Amino acid sequence: MKAIPKDAVARNAAAAEAEPYRPELVENDEPRYLRRQKPVEIRRKKFGGKSATFYRRLFLGILIAAACAVLAYFTGDFLLHSPKVLLLKPDQVEVTGNHMVTRDAVLAPFYKDRGRSVLRIPLDSRRSEIEQISWVETASVERILPNRIRVDVSERTPIAFVRNGSELALIDEFGVILDRPQGEDLHFPIVTGISDSMPRAERGKRMQTYQEFMRDADLVRSGSADFVSEVDLANPHDLRVVMAGLPGLNVPQAITLHLGAGEFTGKYRMLMENFAQWQSNAGCVQSVDLQYARQVVLNPDANGCGEHMTVKKK
Repeated sequence: MKAIPKDAVARNAAAAEAEPYRPELVENDEPRYLRRQKPVEIRRKKFGGKSATFYRRLFLGILIAAACAVLAYFTGDFLLHSPKVLLLKPDQVEVTGNHMVTRDAVLAPFYKDRGRSVLRIPLDSRRSEIEQISWVETASVERILPNRIRVDVSERTPIAFVRNGSELALIDEFGVILDRPQGEDLHFPIVTGISDSMPRAERGKRMQTYQEFMRDADLVRSGSADFVSEVDLANPHDLRVVMAGLPGLNVPQAITLHLGAGEFTGKYRMLMENFAQWQSNAGCVQSVDLQYARQVVLNPDANGCGEHMTVKKK
C-alpha cells in the first residue's frame, strides 16, 4: 500500500473542517434499525364514545319529561272532570249589556252544557247562538276559571216602528226587524213598505233612504224629524212621507210629501221656504209632490181642503 503524505492528510482535515454542517448527511448516517420503544396503551371509551356527564344529563332530561307528562295528565284530568270546574248552576253564567234581551234568552244556549267542564264548552258556537237572538247585534263569550262563563251583549238600536202584519214591530238601521218589548214607551215614526219576506239586504238599503231623509230634514230645520209621522218605503223611486205639521209654521193638517229618490235637502228646503205662500194661494195644502225637476204639484192625490195646483220652481 502506498503511503499518503502527511501534508495531504493535513489538507483533507482542514477541508473537512471548512465544509458547512449538513443535517441530511447526519440523518443518513443514523443506524437503520432503532431500538423498539415501549408500546403506548390505548384506552377504549365505553358507550360509543359518550362521556358519563352526557348520560347523566340525558337521564335527568328523561326524568323531567316523565314528571311533566304525569303532571299534565293529572292537571288535565282535574280540569276536565273535577266538580270544581263543572258548569252546574245558572248563577255561574254572568250576563252583561242586556236591556231588551232577557237573561233567560241568553242562558238558553248553555243548558246543554250543564255538568260539563267550562274548558269543554265551545265558546264560538255559543256566541253564534246568542247572536241569533233578534235584539243581539254582537256578543262575546269568555271563560272565567275555575268554573264561570261571562257573556257581554251589545244590543241593536231601533230607529222606527214597522208594520209587521197586523202588529207593530221595531226595526234598526240595518233592516233587522225586532220584537216589540212589553212595557217600553218608545216614540218613532212608522215605516211601511218593508216586510219579513223581503231580503235583509234590501230592507237595509231602504232603511238607509229613511235615515238620509231624517238627517237632511233636521239639517234644513232643526226638529223636523219630530214631526215625521209615517214613511212609506214601498217605492224605491218615490219616498212618501206623512208629516204632522211643519216646524215653525202654523199647519193644522197632516201633509204628505212625495220626495222622489234622493236630493232630499234641496227639496225639503224648498218646502219650508215656500209652503206658507202655497197655503195662502191654494187655501189648504194636504200633499206636495216635489219629485219633478221644474215644477211642484200641490194636492196631486187628495180632494180635501185644497185643489190640484202646479207651481213652477224658481
